[in-house]
Amino acid sequence: MSTADLANLSDKLMLTTVVMYIVAMVAYAADLGFGRRRAEAAAPAEAEPAKVLVGAAGAEAVADDAAVTAEPGTAEPGAEEPGRVRADWARLAILLNVLGWGAHLGVLVTRGLAANRWPWGNMYEFLTAIAFAAVTAFLVVLVRYRARFLGAFVMIAAAVALGVANIWLYDSVGPVTAALNSYWIALHVTAAIIATGAFTVAGAATLLYLVKDRAQTRGGAAAGGVLSRLPSTDALDRLSMRVTTFAFPIWTAAIIMGAIWADQAWGRYWGWDPKEIWSFITWIIYAAYLHARATAGWKGRKAAILSLVAFAALMFNFFGVNYMFSGLHSYA
Repeated sequence: MSTADLANLSDKLMLTTVVMYIVAMVAYAADLGFGRRRAEAAAPAEAEPAKVLVGAAGAEAVADDAAVTAEPGTAEPGAEEPGRVRADWARLAILLNVLGWGAHLGVLVTRGLAANRWPWGNMYEFLTAIAFAAVTAFLVVLVRYRARFLGAFVMIAAAVALGVANIWLYDSVGPVTAALNSYWIALHVTAAIIATGAFTVAGAATLLYLVKDRAQTRGGAAAGGVLSRLPSTDALDRLSMRVTTFAFPIWTAAIIMGAIWADQAWGRYWGWDPKEIWSFITWIIYAAYLHARATAGWKGRKAAILSLVAFAALMFNFFGVNYMFSGLHSYA
């Protein structure tokens, strides 16, 4: 295929990806909205400590499967069909999510082949890659912790990111600046993308924690409401910490590799460039979050607020620095 054909295919796959993510988001939301209350399955979940992280997510999945496969006459009238609906929404959401992920991967691969370089040389490509990393991180969490409840929130974040990339940040396939023609882009930028995607999933879990904690402080989540179908606040808190713990070393490696690349490209490891400063500020806040949890026993609302401050710094490092300041690292 020619360069123009590959670029055109990348654009078409982008549209396919956005549509699949939006439909998957609706299916995840329906699964969350019509699901059984998590409290109903709390006891089975407590019997298996390794699965406490997701509350009753795993127990709910077992309950759903049991409802689908139950023999006639073994359940109360009308009990089988709601379980079947819940399971169908979940399967549809996951199927569309995986298909959308595959199309998203195709966007990056065809874009890279068309440009004959790593496909994150401008804001459009960088944001597209970060959205891909966030969806990938969610799928890993989905498999590892059965955290299906995050699906709707990650899907809407990915769809919005891709919408912003296409409407405001789109760039035609073309060469990059001389400084980016280096093998370090495959190491430094890739690490930053992976860490940002994982931090996004941790941020979604943190937001859900704060929303549910606030509702419980004001009198508790209404029985049968959406919040009652989320895992416990402790489970959400631990999920956020574990994903952050995974992402933090990768972000650290990205900063270190960026300094080495800067020395090769510009003759210095550190030059107080706005991107360097805010990357380090982000690192400090996430380090403070993990340190406070490990040494001072922070958890819950205090830790969640600090985590969101770190995520806000991360987002400002990506959007604010690129558009509000001029520097050697600007993608804008």
